[in-house]
Amino acid sequence: MDVYTMPLGPLQANCYLVSQGKNCVAIDPGDEPSELLAFLKKRDLTLRGILLTHGHFDHVGACKELAGASGCPVYLHELDLHMPPYLSSPGLYVTDHYGEGDTVTLGGMTFRVLSTPGHSQGSVCLLTGEALFTGDTLFNGGCGRTDFPGGSWSQMRQSLGRLAALDFEGPVYPGHGPATTLSMERAMNPYF
Repeated sequence: MDVYTMPLGPLQANCYLVSQGKNCVAIDPGDEPSELLAFLKKRDLTLRGILLTHGHFDHVGACKELAGASGCPVYLHELDLHMPPYLSSPGLYVTDHYGEGDTVTLGGMTFRVLSTPGHSQGSVCLLTGEALFTGDTLFNGGCGRTDFPGGSWSQMRQSLGRLAALDFEGPVYPGHGPATTLSMERAMNPYF
């Protein structure tokens, strides 16, 4: 499995293109769909699905165009479908929903859904055998904001506790900033 990181848009949200062979899954394609499509074409990758860690605008902006070009499904936790318009994209495009304990297999890659509310009601993390994608729940040295509508500091604390207890030693890919590991966050992150 290969992971390509592309910080996109004015808030530099990390879009991850996760590939296995010629199959690819996009996680949080926040903006700049033409750049993402060009990347896929250059590497001869076929987009099999889009997985969203939450519904905020900086993570979802390219969904409709990417799905339109590829015909792939777009997954989001249903609790993030009804955010105030200023928090989500006016053209939010979703075809499927997932939640706690669900698994999604696309292009031969399986992602397990961990519900991690706090940054938003429907925030999730996505776990494969080789990587953990944490969206805006966990950052390198920090965590996501909880002061937006739908955010909750008490839920964030529970979600961070859940991640801290995971038996996983692979790379952790956050929604913004550099990758990390759970071991590093346990040692250095004041919110852990």
